[in-house]
Amino acid sequence: MQQQPQAVLDMLRSLVSSSSSSRGTSYVEARYQARSFSEVNFANGRLERVRMVENAGCGIRVLVDGCWGFSSSASMSKEDLKESLVQAVSMARVLGRSKKNKVKGLAESKMARGTFVAKAKGDLAGIDIEQKVRVAREAEAAARKHAKGIKTASATYRDMLDHKVIANSDGAEVEIFDSKPEFNVTAVAREGAKSVTASEGIGITGGWDDLFKKGHLEYAQVAAEKAAKLLQAKYATGEKTTIILDPGMVGLLCHEAIGHTVEADFVLSGSVVKDKIGQKVASDLVTLVDSGRSDIAENAAGTIGVDDEGVEAGRTAIIEKGILKSFLHNRESAFAFGTASTGNARAFTYTDEPLIRMRNTYIEPRADTLDEIVKETKHGYLVKGARNGQADANGEFMFGAQEAYLIENGEVKELMRGASISGNAFDVLRSIDMVGSKFEYDIGTGYCGKYQPAKVDGGGPHVRCTAIIGGMQ
Repeated sequence: MQQQPQAVLDMLRSLVSSSSSSRGTSYVEARYQARSFSEVNFANGRLERVRMVENAGCGIRVLVDGCWGFSSSASMSKEDLKESLVQAVSMARVLGRSKKNKVKGLAESKMARGTFVAKAKGDLAGIDIEQKVRVAREAEAAARKHAKGIKTASATYRDMLDHKVIANSDGAEVEIFDSKPEFNVTAVAREGAKSVTASEGIGITGGWDDLFKKGHLEYAQVAAEKAAKLLQAKYATGEKTTIILDPGMVGLLCHEAIGHTVEADFVLSGSVVKDKIGQKVASDLVTLVDSGRSDIAENAAGTIGVDDEGVEAGRTAIIEKGILKSFLHNRESAFAFGTASTGNARAFTYTDEPLIRMRNTYIEPRADTLDEIVKETKHGYLVKGARNGQADANGEFMFGAQEAYLIENGEVKELMRGASISGNAFDVLRSIDMVGSKFEYDIGTGYCGKYQPAKVDGGGPHVRCTAIIGGMQ
């Protein structure tokens, strides 16, 4: 059951204060979180899933003799929270008997205080489930009936409304209200043995009106048209060549192939960038940022005002004009590196411990228009629509794309399907020679899956680079 904010803060403040003075802890953190989640899925004319889930509870993390202890409780009674605190302290002490690499300290940080509310037009709490069912039903039907070749379709709506209260022994006292909806339509075109799947969606931080600035039927139309066109397209042929990445592909590259290599916990495990701060790792045209704010464009899905350690989540320039400037830190890694926390400690639910996670990761825009970039390309591909992807700690990656358009002599030619791009992410960043001016976030429908889910986003302008394009996914 959701609690009254002031009562929760008073309770957490009292809990943190009592532990700091009597249990040998050097740090105590208490996070209350209440989440309301709803989901609707239509597939092939049938309502396959509709659910609304509410949960609430408190996660308690302590630092005792250089070891973390964590416990969570779905009960907010004083007695149960005190018992949960005792368990967290006990676990830290048990761990301390065997752990060799202990926490050396936490970087001093300005602790956030006050209330942080996500900007939202159209409060999701005021949208009834029937309205969510209606948009999913209408979009699925519109996609399925859009063209003769579309055989199946699905439409999914989800939203998460979070209310958090965080207090810790270093002075953080914050209340957070967050709102993250998403909508996605998938269409499958089939002809004989040929089959193509295409999707179109949006995931944001914001409200109902922010989500549907573009109508729900437009997402259906775009998904169905892409699937129908791709069914008749040839497969791309493999070659190392000039590639123009759309904002979604840029976001995927920034997040999967670059962002994870600069998360400080991965750096400490030996990532490819571990000794490269201050070195040139990309073209002069590249400034790559991870930000808790929705910079440049509104409603980015990974937007957070404050991280789960109570540190304000601002802008971090990872790469600035080609030079590696910063890793992404929580307070523990920041102390180890002798720097400040970048506000990247995030926990998905109250039952999760905060980990170093990205927020909105992107390349900043410059001056070129897409038309100018295409016109300056003698041979190559315009690659659009981020799909799945994988990358390793060395920056080697392979990402799927929904569409690839052949470019010859400065003109966009035929559509190709089944395209993927691959290479080393830092080689790709060094090869960037044109950066567009129009910026978008475009991977907000996805979740990052590092041990626990996290809502993230990424994007940028169109960029021109060199990479390997492959076919036949």
